[in-house]
Amino acid sequence: MINLFEYQNKIEIQDSFEGLEGFLDEIWNSREKNSFYSENGNDKIESQRFLQFIHKSDELKSNKYVGVIHYEGSKINLLPKIFFDSEKAYSTNEVNQIQNHILWWLSYCRKIKLPNYQASLGSAKSDFFEVLIYLFSKYTRELLNSTIYQQYEEVNRELSFIKGRLNTSEYINENLNKGKWHRLNCTYDAFVFDNEFNRIIKYVTTLLFNVTSNQDNKKNLREILFILDEVSDERATAEQCSRISFNPMFGEFETVRDYCQLFLTNCISFDYKTDLKLFAFLLPMEYVFEDFIFGFIEKELEKVTAKAQRSDTYLDEGKAFNLKPDLWLKTDHKSLIADTKYKIVYSDEKDPKKGICGIL
Repeated sequence: MINLFEYQNKIEIQDSFEGLEGFLDEIWNSREKNSFYSENGNDKIESQRFLQFIHKSDELKSNKYVGVIHYEGSKINLLPKIFFDSEKAYSTNEVNQIQNHILWWLSYCRKIKLPNYQASLGSAKSDFFEVLIYLFSKYTRELLNSTIYQQYEEVNRELSFIKGRLNTSEYINENLNKGKWHRLNCTYDAFVFDNEFNRIIKYVTTLLFNVTSNQDNKKNLREILFILDEVSDERATAEQCSRISFNPMFGEFETVRDYCQLFLTNCISFDYKTDLKLFAFLLPMEYVFEDFIFGFIEKELEKVTAKAQRSDTYLDEGKAFNLKPDLWLKTDHKSLIADTKYKIVYSDEKDPKKGICGIL
Protein backbone atom coordinates (compact mmCIF):
# COMPACT_ATOMS: atom_id res chain seq x y z
CA MET A 1 0.00 0.00 0.00
CA ILE A 2 1.39 3.40 -1.05
CA ASN A 3 0.21 6.68 0.49
CA LEU A 4 0.66 9.93 -1.41
CA PHE A 5 -0.57 13.24 -0.02
CA GLU A 6 -1.49 16.11 -2.36
CA TYR A 7 1.66 17.96 -3.49
CA GLN A 8 3.58 16.67 -0.44
CA ASN A 9 5.61 13.46 -0.30
CA LYS A 10 7.27 11.61 -3.18
CA ILE A 11 8.02 7.95 -3.79
CA GLU A 12 10.44 6.20 -6.10
CA ILE A 13 8.87 4.93 -9.33
CA GLN A 14 8.83 1.14 -9.06
CA ASP A 15 9.43 -1.35 -11.87
CA SER A 16 5.83 -2.56 -11.42
CA PHE A 17 4.62 0.94 -12.38
CA GLU A 18 5.72 0.47 -15.99
CA GLY A 19 2.75 1.57 -18.09
CA LEU A 20 1.06 3.43 -15.21
CA GLU A 21 1.45 6.85 -16.83
CA GLY A 22 -0.09 5.59 -20.07
CA PHE A 23 -2.92 3.99 -18.10
CA LEU A 24 -3.67 7.30 -16.35
CA ASP A 25 -3.50 9.20 -19.66
CA GLU A 26 -6.03 6.75 -21.07
CA ILE A 27 -8.50 7.13 -18.23
CA TRP A 28 -8.04 10.93 -18.19
CA ASN A 29 -9.08 11.10 -21.84
CA SER A 30 -11.95 8.62 -21.46
CA ARG A 31 -13.34 10.18 -18.28
CA GLU A 32 -16.88 11.51 -18.08
CA LYS A 33 -16.82 15.24 -18.92
CA ASN A 34 -18.75 16.36 -15.85
CA SER A 35 -18.29 19.58 -13.89
CA PHE A 36 -15.47 18.06 -11.79
CA TYR A 37 -13.14 17.93 -14.78
CA SER A 38 -14.43 20.59 -17.18
CA GLU A 39 -13.63 23.53 -14.90
CA ASN A 40 -10.64 25.74 -15.70
CA GLY A 41 -10.33 24.30 -19.20
CA ASN A 42 -9.35 20.83 -18.01
CA ASP A 43 -11.49 19.29 -20.74
CA LYS A 44 -8.92 20.57 -23.31
CA ILE A 45 -5.91 18.98 -21.58
CA GLU A 46 -4.96 15.60 -23.01
CA SER A 47 -2.29 14.42 -20.52
CA GLN A 48 -3.43 13.18 -17.13
CA ARG A 49 -3.35 15.44 -14.06
CA PHE A 50 -3.78 12.78 -11.34
CA LEU A 51 -0.10 12.15 -10.58
CA GLN A 52 3.21 13.87 -11.35
CA PHE A 53 5.84 11.65 -12.97
CA ILE A 54 9.22 13.28 -12.28
CA HIS A 55 11.37 11.35 -14.77
CA LYS A 56 14.64 13.15 -13.98
CA SER A 57 14.66 11.70 -10.47
CA ASP A 58 12.37 8.69 -11.16
CA GLU A 59 9.88 9.89 -8.55
CA LEU A 60 6.12 9.99 -8.28
CA LYS A 61 4.07 12.75 -6.63
CA SER A 62 0.36 13.38 -6.11
CA ASN A 63 -1.59 16.32 -7.52
CA LYS A 64 -4.93 17.72 -6.29
CA TYR A 65 -6.96 14.51 -6.60
CA VAL A 66 -7.87 12.19 -3.73
CA GLY A 67 -9.05 8.61 -3.96
CA VAL A 68 -7.47 5.28 -4.81
CA ILE A 69 -5.67 3.76 -7.81
CA HIS A 70 -5.22 0.00 -8.22
CA TYR A 71 -2.52 -0.94 -10.69
CA GLU A 72 -0.93 -4.35 -11.25
CA GLY A 73 -1.31 -5.49 -7.64
CA SER A 74 -0.36 -2.13 -6.10
CA LYS A 75 -2.80 0.16 -4.31
CA ILE A 76 -1.98 3.87 -4.31
CA ASN A 77 -3.96 5.96 -1.84
CA LEU A 78 -4.18 9.65 -2.74
CA LEU A 79 -4.88 11.54 0.48
CA PRO A 80 -5.68 15.17 1.48
CA LYS A 81 -2.64 17.34 2.16
CA ILE A 82 -4.06 18.70 5.42
CA PHE A 83 -3.42 15.32 7.10
CA PHE A 84 0.22 15.13 6.03
CA ASP A 85 3.02 14.88 8.59
CA SER A 86 6.48 14.35 7.11
CA GLU A 87 7.74 12.72 10.31
CA LYS A 88 4.89 10.22 10.60
CA ALA A 89 4.58 6.65 9.28
CA TYR A 90 0.87 6.07 8.72
CA SER A 91 -0.68 2.76 9.77
CA THR A 92 -3.50 1.11 7.81
CA ASN A 93 -5.99 2.12 10.50
CA GLU A 94 -4.87 5.77 10.35
CA VAL A 95 -5.21 5.81 6.56
CA ASN A 96 -8.71 4.34 6.89
CA GLN A 97 -9.64 7.10 9.34
CA ILE A 98 -8.39 9.76 6.88
CA GLN A 99 -10.47 8.16 4.14
CA ASN A 100 -13.52 8.05 6.40
CA HIS A 101 -12.99 11.77 6.98
CA ILE A 102 -13.19 12.29 3.21
CA LEU A 103 -16.50 10.39 3.25
CA TRP A 104 -17.73 12.75 5.99
CA TRP A 105 -16.91 15.69 3.72
CA LEU A 106 -18.72 14.00 0.83
CA SER A 107 -21.83 13.51 2.98
CA TYR A 108 -22.32 17.31 2.93
CA CYS A 109 -21.62 17.78 -0.79
CA ARG A 110 -24.53 18.75 -3.03
CA LYS A 111 -23.58 16.76 -6.12
CA ILE A 112 -22.51 13.63 -4.26
CA LYS A 113 -25.33 12.39 -2.04
CA LEU A 114 -24.56 9.69 0.50
CA PRO A 115 -27.25 8.02 2.62
CA ASN A 116 -27.08 8.61 6.36
CA TYR A 117 -24.97 5.67 7.48
CA GLN A 118 -22.83 7.77 9.83
CA ALA A 119 -22.59 4.92 12.34
CA SER A 120 -21.20 2.69 9.61
CA LEU A 121 -18.58 5.28 8.70
CA GLY A 122 -17.33 5.50 12.26
CA SER A 123 -16.82 1.76 12.62
CA ALA A 124 -15.68 0.97 9.08
CA LYS A 125 -12.38 -0.88 8.89
CA SER A 126 -12.11 -1.10 5.11
CA ASP A 127 -10.54 1.49 2.86
CA PHE A 128 -12.19 4.47 1.21
CA PHE A 129 -13.39 2.64 -1.89
CA GLU A 130 -14.68 -0.42 -0.01
CA VAL A 131 -16.68 1.79 2.36
CA LEU A 132 -18.35 3.51 -0.60
CA ILE A 133 -19.22 0.11 -2.07
CA TYR A 134 -20.61 -0.94 1.30
CA LEU A 135 -22.84 2.13 1.57
CA PHE A 136 -24.17 1.63 -1.96
CA SER A 137 -24.68 -2.13 -1.70
CA LYS A 138 -26.35 -2.06 1.73
CA TYR A 139 -28.73 0.76 0.85
CA THR A 140 -29.61 -0.67 -2.58
CA ARG A 141 -30.12 -4.24 -1.32
CA GLU A 142 -32.44 -3.12 1.47
CA LEU A 143 -34.41 -0.88 -0.90
CA LEU A 144 -34.83 -3.56 -3.60
CA ASN A 145 -35.95 -6.09 -0.99
CA SER A 146 -38.87 -3.83 -0.11
CA THR A 147 -39.57 -1.99 -3.39
CA ILE A 148 -39.24 -3.08 -7.01
CA TYR A 149 -38.67 -0.22 -9.42
CA GLN A 150 -40.77 -0.36 -12.60
CA GLN A 151 -41.40 2.30 -15.20
CA TYR A 152 -43.10 2.82 -18.53
CA GLU A 153 -40.84 2.30 -21.53
CA GLU A 154 -41.52 2.20 -25.25
CA VAL A 155 -41.45 -1.42 -26.43
CA ASN A 156 -41.28 -2.82 -29.99
CA ARG A 157 -42.67 -6.36 -30.27
CA GLU A 158 -44.48 -8.71 -32.60
CA LEU A 159 -47.95 -9.52 -31.25
CA SER A 160 -50.99 -11.50 -32.39
CA PHE A 161 -53.15 -8.40 -31.87
CA ILE A 162 -52.70 -4.66 -32.31
CA LYS A 163 -51.48 -2.86 -29.20
CA GLY A 164 -50.41 0.77 -29.27
CA ARG A 165 -49.17 1.70 -32.76
CA LEU A 166 -48.82 -0.63 -35.75
CA ASN A 167 -45.46 -0.10 -37.47
CA THR A 168 -46.73 -0.34 -41.03
CA SER A 169 -43.43 -0.34 -42.94
CA GLU A 170 -41.84 -2.91 -40.63
CA TYR A 171 -44.96 -5.08 -40.81
CA ILE A 172 -44.91 -5.06 -44.63
CA ASN A 173 -41.14 -5.65 -44.96
CA GLU A 174 -40.52 -8.06 -42.09
CA ASN A 175 -43.87 -9.85 -41.71
CA LEU A 176 -45.99 -9.82 -44.87
CA ASN A 177 -43.01 -10.42 -47.16
CA LYS A 178 -41.87 -13.36 -45.05
CA GLY A 179 -45.26 -15.01 -44.63
CA LYS A 180 -45.75 -13.90 -41.03
CA TRP A 181 -48.90 -11.91 -41.80
CA HIS A 182 -50.50 -13.03 -38.52
CA ARG A 183 -47.70 -11.38 -36.46
CA LEU A 184 -48.19 -7.62 -35.98
CA ASN A 185 -45.19 -5.37 -35.43
CA CYS A 186 -46.34 -2.89 -32.72
CA THR A 187 -44.88 -0.12 -30.60
CA TYR A 188 -46.48 0.56 -27.23
CA ASP A 189 -45.73 1.73 -23.68
CA ALA A 190 -45.29 -1.05 -21.12
CA PHE A 191 -44.79 -0.95 -17.36
CA VAL A 192 -41.60 -3.02 -17.26
CA PHE A 193 -39.08 -4.34 -14.73
CA ASP A 194 -36.34 -4.58 -17.36
CA ASN A 195 -35.97 -0.79 -17.69
CA GLU A 196 -33.07 1.61 -18.19
CA PHE A 197 -32.56 2.41 -14.51
CA ASN A 198 -32.52 -1.22 -13.37
CA ARG A 199 -30.04 -1.97 -16.17
CA ILE A 200 -27.80 0.82 -14.82
CA ILE A 201 -28.00 -0.63 -11.29
CA LYS A 202 -27.13 -4.10 -12.59
CA TYR A 203 -24.18 -2.79 -14.62
CA VAL A 204 -22.70 -0.85 -11.67
CA THR A 205 -23.31 -3.77 -9.29
CA THR A 206 -21.52 -6.18 -11.64
CA LEU A 207 -18.51 -3.86 -11.90
CA LEU A 208 -18.27 -3.40 -8.15
CA PHE A 209 -18.68 -7.13 -7.51
CA ASN A 210 -15.62 -7.81 -9.68
CA VAL A 211 -13.36 -5.35 -7.84
CA THR A 212 -14.38 -5.57 -4.19
CA SER A 213 -12.43 -7.87 -1.88
CA ASN A 214 -14.77 -7.41 1.09
CA GLN A 215 -16.99 -10.44 1.72
CA ASP A 216 -19.88 -8.40 3.16
CA ASN A 217 -19.85 -6.25 0.03
CA LYS A 218 -19.81 -9.33 -2.19
CA LYS A 219 -22.79 -10.76 -0.29
CA ASN A 220 -24.83 -7.56 -0.66
CA LEU A 221 -23.93 -7.17 -4.34
CA ARG A 222 -24.71 -10.83 -5.06
CA GLU A 223 -28.19 -10.37 -3.60
CA ILE A 224 -28.76 -7.29 -5.78
CA LEU A 225 -27.75 -9.27 -8.88
CA PHE A 226 -30.12 -12.08 -7.85
CA ILE A 227 -33.02 -9.63 -7.57
CA LEU A 228 -32.15 -8.12 -10.97
CA ASP A 229 -31.53 -11.47 -12.66
CA GLU A 230 -34.25 -10.88 -15.30
CA VAL A 231 -32.85 -7.44 -16.20
CA SER A 232 -30.78 -7.21 -19.39
CA ASP A 233 -27.00 -6.75 -19.24
CA GLU A 234 -26.08 -3.44 -20.86
CA ARG A 235 -23.23 -0.96 -20.47
CA ALA A 236 -24.23 2.28 -18.71
CA THR A 237 -22.81 5.81 -18.44
CA ALA A 238 -23.01 8.64 -15.92
CA GLU A 239 -24.81 10.72 -18.53
CA GLN A 240 -27.70 8.23 -18.49
CA CYS A 241 -27.98 8.64 -14.71
CA SER A 242 -28.20 12.42 -14.99
CA ARG A 243 -31.22 12.12 -17.30
CA ILE A 244 -33.25 9.91 -14.95
CA SER A 245 -35.87 11.46 -12.68
CA PHE A 246 -38.39 9.85 -10.32
CA ASN A 247 -41.95 10.50 -9.27
CA PRO A 248 -42.54 10.81 -5.49
CA MET A 249 -43.50 7.13 -5.22
CA PHE A 250 -39.93 6.10 -6.07
CA GLY A 251 -38.12 9.02 -4.42
CA GLU A 252 -35.85 6.72 -2.38
CA PHE A 253 -34.24 5.51 -5.60
CA GLU A 254 -32.67 8.96 -6.10
CA THR A 255 -29.90 7.93 -3.69
CA VAL A 256 -29.21 4.77 -5.72
CA ARG A 257 -29.08 6.87 -8.90
CA ASP A 258 -26.65 9.31 -7.28
CA TYR A 259 -24.39 6.45 -6.18
CA CYS A 260 -24.44 4.92 -9.67
CA GLN A 261 -23.53 8.31 -11.14
CA LEU A 262 -20.76 8.71 -8.57
CA PHE A 263 -19.19 5.36 -9.46
CA LEU A 264 -19.64 5.73 -13.23
CA THR A 265 -18.15 9.23 -13.14
CA ASN A 266 -15.12 8.54 -10.98
CA CYS A 267 -14.32 4.82 -11.28
CA ILE A 268 -12.85 5.70 -14.58
CA SER A 269 -11.44 2.47 -16.02
CA PHE A 270 -12.80 -0.72 -14.57
CA ASP A 271 -12.37 -2.55 -17.87
CA TYR A 272 -9.21 -0.93 -19.20
CA LYS A 273 -7.90 -3.56 -21.65
CA THR A 274 -10.35 -6.03 -19.97
CA ASP A 275 -8.17 -6.15 -16.84
CA LEU A 276 -10.25 -5.56 -13.72
CA LYS A 277 -7.09 -5.22 -11.64
CA LEU A 278 -6.73 -1.73 -13.08
CA PHE A 279 -9.08 0.98 -11.94
CA ALA A 280 -9.13 4.41 -10.33
CA PHE A 281 -11.62 6.28 -8.18
CA LEU A 282 -10.57 9.93 -8.02
CA LEU A 283 -12.10 13.22 -6.86
CA PRO A 284 -10.73 16.80 -7.17
CA MET A 285 -10.12 17.88 -3.59
CA GLU A 286 -10.56 21.63 -4.11
CA TYR A 287 -14.13 21.12 -5.34
CA VAL A 288 -14.98 18.61 -2.60
CA PHE A 289 -13.74 20.91 0.17
CA GLU A 290 -15.54 24.00 -1.14
CA ASP A 291 -18.77 22.06 -1.57
CA PHE A 292 -18.37 20.58 1.93
CA ILE A 293 -18.04 24.03 3.53
CA PHE A 294 -21.19 25.27 1.79
CA GLY A 295 -23.16 22.10 2.61
CA PHE A 296 -22.09 22.12 6.26
CA ILE A 297 -23.17 25.74 6.75
CA GLU A 298 -26.45 25.14 4.95
CA LYS A 299 -27.35 22.03 6.97
CA GLU A 300 -25.88 22.73 10.41
CA LEU A 301 -26.12 26.52 10.95
CA GLU A 302 -29.83 27.34 11.09
CA LYS A 303 -29.43 31.11 11.49
CA VAL A 304 -27.08 31.48 8.53
CA THR A 305 -28.19 31.59 4.90
CA ALA A 306 -25.45 30.50 2.52
CA LYS A 307 -25.11 30.73 -1.24
CA ALA A 308 -22.17 29.41 -3.24
CA GLN A 309 -20.61 31.18 -6.22
CA ARG A 310 -23.18 34.01 -6.15
CA SER A 311 -22.60 36.22 -9.21
CA ASP A 312 -25.37 38.86 -9.00
CA THR A 313 -23.33 41.33 -6.91
CA TYR A 314 -21.17 44.12 -8.33
CA LEU A 315 -18.43 46.25 -6.83
CA ASP A 316 -19.62 49.43 -8.57
CA GLU A 317 -22.92 51.03 -9.54
CA GLY A 318 -22.10 50.75 -13.24
CA LYS A 319 -21.88 46.96 -12.86
CA ALA A 320 -18.49 46.81 -14.54
CA PHE A 321 -16.83 44.78 -11.77
CA ASN A 322 -18.71 41.59 -11.05
CA LEU A 323 -18.07 39.78 -7.75
CA LYS A 324 -18.20 35.99 -7.57
CA PRO A 325 -17.16 35.00 -4.03
CA ASP A 326 -16.89 31.36 -3.01
CA LEU A 327 -19.49 31.94 -0.28
CA TRP A 328 -22.11 34.58 0.47
CA LEU A 329 -23.35 34.40 4.06
CA LYS A 330 -26.34 36.23 5.51
CA THR A 331 -27.24 36.40 9.20
CA ASP A 332 -29.90 38.39 11.05
CA HIS A 333 -27.56 41.36 11.32
CA LYS A 334 -25.14 41.39 8.39
CA SER A 335 -24.04 39.94 5.08
CA LEU A 336 -20.55 38.52 4.53
CA ILE A 337 -18.59 37.20 1.60
CA ALA A 338 -15.94 34.55 2.22
CA ASP A 339 -13.26 32.79 0.25
CA THR A 340 -12.76 29.10 1.00
CA LYS A 341 -9.08 28.25 1.35
CA TYR A 342 -8.12 24.61 1.24
CA LYS A 343 -4.62 24.72 2.69
CA ILE A 344 -2.45 23.51 5.55
CA VAL A 345 -2.51 25.86 8.54
CA TYR A 346 0.43 26.19 10.95
CA SER A 347 2.77 25.18 8.11
CA ASP A 348 5.01 28.22 8.61
CA GLU A 349 6.00 28.88 12.22
CA LYS A 350 7.07 32.45 11.31
CA ASP A 351 3.64 33.32 9.88
CA PRO A 352 1.78 35.38 12.55
CA LYS A 353 -1.57 34.44 10.93
CA LYS A 354 -0.71 30.73 11.03
CA GLY A 355 -1.92 30.33 7.46
CA ILE A 356 -5.40 31.70 8.19
CA CYS A 357 -6.85 34.30 5.86
CA GLY A 358 -9.35 36.93 6.93
CA ILE A 359 -12.98 37.35 5.80
CA LEU A 360 -13.91 40.36 3.69
